This record gives sequence, C-alpha cells and structure tokens, in this order.
Amino acid sequence: MKSKRIIISGGGTGGHIFPAIAIANALKKLDPATEILFVGASGRMEMEKVPAAGYKIIGLEIQGIQRKSILKNVMFPVKLMLSVRKAIAIIKDFKPDAAVGVGGYASGPLLYAASLKNVPYLIQEQNSYAGITNKWLGKKAKKICVAFDGMEKFFPFERIIKTGNPIRKDSVNVAGKQMQALELYNLSAFKKTILVIGGSLGARTLNNSIQAGLDELIAADVQVIWQTGKFYFKGIIEKLGEEYHPNIKIVEFLNRMDLAYAAADVIISRAGAGTIAELCVIKKPVILVPSPNVAEDHQTKNALALVQENAAIFVADRDAETKLVDKALELLNDKDLQRKLSDNIGKMAMPEADEVIAKEVFKMIK
Repeated sequence: MKSKRIIISGGGTGGHIFPAIAIANALKKLDPATEILFVGASGRMEMEKVPAAGYKIIGLEIQGIQRKSILKNVMFPVKLMLSVRKAIAIIKDFKPDAAVGVGGYASGPLLYAASLKNVPYLIQEQNSYAGITNKWLGKKAKKICVAFDGMEKFFPFERIIKTGNPIRKDSVNVAGKQMQALELYNLSAFKKTILVIGGSLGARTLNNSIQAGLDELIAADVQVIWQTGKFYFKGIIEKLGEEYHPNIKIVEFLNRMDLAYAAADVIISRAGAGTIAELCVIKKPVILVPSPNVAEDHQTKNALALVQENAAIFVADRDAETKLVDKALELLNDKDLQRKLSDNIGKMAMPEADEVIAKEVFKMIK
C-alpha cells in the first residue's frame, strides 16, 4: 500500500506555524509512513521554523494585501497569479492525497490550486472570526476545523467540526514544575507572580503598561516575569538597566514556556488564538489585552468568546496603560475570582486538537 502524501500550507506568524507543525507531527504519529510537504511564503518565519522541525518546505512569492499602502499592492495580482501557477506545479509534482490550510499568505494559492486539481482539502480556522481568504476557500473545503462556537456565520454548517486549536504540548506540560520555574527565574515561593506575554516580537501596549505600573508592582511586593519581545527588549533594558529590581525579571523571549506558565499566579496576554488554546489547557487566571492591529480585529473577538464564559478578564488596548496593572493587582488579591476564572477557562480546553484534525485528514483520503 502506498504511503499517504499530504501538503500543509500557510504560516506567516507563530500562531499559524506552531499548529501546522503540531498537525504534521500528529499525522506522523498516527501513520509514520505519511509523507508531508509544507508550502509557505518565501522570506517568512515558516521558511526557518519548518525545516528546524524536520520537514521539507517550498516557498511561494506571495504577500498579503497591505491595508495601509496602495503602492505596495501594485505587485499583488502578479504575485498571486505566479503563486497559483507554482502551487499547481507543486501539486503535479508531489501528487498529494490531501491538503491542509492553516491560514497565512501561502494557504490561499495552494488550496485554490488543490481545488483546481481535485485534491480534497481541510481548513483549520484558528480564530473566532474567519478572514476573507478562509471564508472563500471554505466553500469547497471538505472539512473546516474550528476552535470557537458560532462559526456557521462563515462556513457551511454541515462541514464544520469543532476540534480546538493544536498546541505545543511541551509548553503546557506544567504539572509539578513550580519550584523548578521559580528557581529558573530566581523568584520567591512566598510572593505572588504575574507573567506578561506579548508574543515573540512583543507588544508595545503591554510593555508601556508594565512600565507605567512598575512603582505600584514593587510597592505591592509582587514578582513579574516580563517578556518584552524582540522589538522592545533593548530599549527597555537601556532605560531600566539589566538588574532593575529583584522582583522584576525582564526577558526578551521565553525559551521554556512551560516554566513561565508554571511560575505564574496570574497571566497578562494578547489574545492570539494559539495562545488562548494554551491558556485554556494550563487553567490559570488570565487578563487579555487584544491587539487592535490585526485583520478583522479577530483578537478582540477571540477574547470576548472567553469573557462571555466568565473565563477571562478583558482590558481594551486603549485603556491598558491606565488600568492594566490595577486590574492585575485586584485579581491577585481575589482568590474567589481566580478560582472561578481558572475553572471556566479549563472547561474550554481541547488538548487533543492536533490528533482530532489529523484523523479528519485521513478520513478525507478514504
């Protein structure tokens, strides 16, 4: 029997790439003979992350539509046409049994090419609000795997399956690691700890809000693990110094997400779909500050899906500098609210999403 061949397309951000790799790993786990090819956008993060995870990737010369600059869109139709042509060539050459789209620039041309070549495909929609490309591709998808309720607004109801978002299993494995975590960050077990995460590049609002509230945090004798992100780390260190205060740990990137989560009593985060999926599994009280700078404002919609279930506290980006630290300190002092948020966010966890999606891919082939 010949081995199954599957193309996984998409990327652009960690939020698309990590789920894509998780699905690939689950396919391999269910059937080790499966051959997998990734298709990404040239020059984007996936071209580095996917080979590092042990998979082959081909890049398409595709970009997104630039909402702020008409000039930058002049080449878009040409790049789109060339990308579709290259995607058709990839399909002819690789002869996939199925394709999976996880969102991001490369997903569109590849899945469109798959539809032209009668290759069945599945869409993994991570957000609670579907983007234009996925809505359009959803018309011909065999299955649409979603993480939130109410997605029949965007897709044919009978083809939707609620699977949750695939997560990085090593990131959410936090059980019994609190002491190891506190040791890593040189923190005290007798003080409360806030974890601030703004994604690998960082979030200006979160950084400004923490800077604005440093005196309050220090006065409250609260510990902070503050992940600034790549763009902001240098500037913050230049302003505050390497060893600003023993309670405030300033880091550019969290290499051990599991230990950062394990150390935290309360978490402050953006509301990307992948992060939310992880937060549901680790079951800690969360304050979400959605980024307003994303397509269709989907982070706000992701956050509100949790707020409706009393599973998170919401602070709008525009209010964060004045309100965020106060909210965090209030939450740290409210044991009942912490317990309620933890219980409710835990009910929304779908930790086996990667395997559920992988099984759907194999069903499509049959």
